[in-house]
Amino acid sequence: MTQPAPPPKAADAVPAPTFQDVLRARPVVRRHLRPTPLYRYPLLSARLGFDAFVKHENHLPIGAFKVRGGVNLFANLSDAQRRRGVITATRGSHGLSMAWAARHFGSRAVIYVPKGNNPEKNAIMEAMGAELHVHGRDFDEARAEAEARASNDDLRYVHVANEPHLIAGYGTYAMEIAEELPELDAILVPVGGGSGLAGVVLALRTLRPQARIIAVQAARANAFARSMQEGALVEVESADTFADGLATRCTFAVPFAVVREQVDQVVEVSEDELREGVRMALETTHNVAEGAAAAAYAAAKKLRRELAGQRVALVHTGQNIDRDTLRWSLGLYDA
Repeated sequence: MTQPAPPPKAADAVPAPTFQDVLRARPVVRRHLRPTPLYRYPLLSARLGFDAFVKHENHLPIGAFKVRGGVNLFANLSDAQRRRGVITATRGSHGLSMAWAARHFGSRAVIYVPKGNNPEKNAIMEAMGAELHVHGRDFDEARAEAEARASNDDLRYVHVANEPHLIAGYGTYAMEIAEELPELDAILVPVGGGSGLAGVVLALRTLRPQARIIAVQAARANAFARSMQEGALVEVESADTFADGLATRCTFAVPFAVVREQVDQVVEVSEDELREGVRMALETTHNVAEGAAAAAYAAAKKLRRELAGQRVALVHTGQNIDRDTLRWSLGLYDA
């Protein structure tokens, strides 16, 4: 790739974050969260034919990388905003992040989830003190309801992706990878709305510009892949995937402004490949992978010939898979 230009500003008057924002987020996140391990697994590497290093974001307090963004956002709220609290919508890990950070900073989190959301994630959010509301058939309908309520209740609305502080917080895990694995050849990053990928782009295009950034998306929720193909934001009709962390019908403006010219490849994986990714993670690392995290393993297998002999980071984005979905993924019963 050519040397990257500075990312353009995104729509809706929200400025796209920069590498400097990630740098500012690093000490903030470090004060509240420990760095996560990056392990090379011999069995996984042998099966794939390349040096596979897993970045264990599942070892964070909520079992997912999103808490990095939550900590950075709450740390940057005014005292008045923290007293009033935040409102958001989620399929899981973003809501867990908001709930954990609100409790950690002594604030309030009002969270909307769609009907049929992961019941175990719902229970954890409530256990952390979040006010949970169920609304709509999918994430995007829950999001619209949360947005409508925000101004009425004087709560700080936190968009799942169009938030520079969230993106900057996510970029801190890519900084850790760059520091620990300077000879990185490629990274496999699961993507839904694109905020986590945007953080990776901001960090690695500065620190490891030679590394290939490969985005991985569920084929049945491929708004990002379609947006990259068309060079504009695309909304798809459905996001029917068991990988709830990837299940959005939209690509969002702020992360898309960051990543649109900076991603080397986009790979779509099927539901069967995602199930195999869950099994691969468990068999080769003894870590549980939720559907979104399984996407990195699925793509690693799909691209193993292309990546042969290289040093590749797989981002294990989260472990919050419910018991029934895990049993189904392992083939213990049919859906």
